[in-house]
Amino acid sequence: MTTARDIMHGEARCIGADESLTDAARMMRDLGVGALPICGADDRLGGIITDRDIVIHCLAEGKDPAKVCAGDLGQGKPFYVGADADLDTVLDQMISHRVMRMPVIDNKRLVGMISEADLARNLPGEKIGALVEAIKSGPADQR
Repeated sequence: MTTARDIMHGEARCIGADESLTDAARMMRDLGVGALPICGADDRLGGIITDRDIVIHCLAEGKDPAKVCAGDLGQGKPFYVGADADLDTVLDQMISHRVMRMPVIDNKRLVGMISEADLARNLPGEKIGALVEAIKSGPADQR
């Protein structure tokens, strides 16, 4: 059985909840990613911030990204899967929450991230099609 741990990107980097959106944008640029997990002082997952969040919820509202903290945008309870979850469980969670990226947790700590592309490399096309359709049909601010 293939698990989340088998396909995840294991070197997920967090942005601190107290770090600025400018810092988050630079980290995204340097890492070549469009989303970052937000971690608190306890190194536990507090949310996820995307490049789209920075544009829509900061820049478009006239806020200064140097003065807004990543934790200010990472509201609500974060979605995640356990490292030993099978791929169907990962897919079901991503479809259910209509997200393109899913944090992977082991022993209450972030150990990696799974993207839509990671699943596409490991699951049949019709299953990935269901994820794409769910994301496409969901509210824009959930992507």
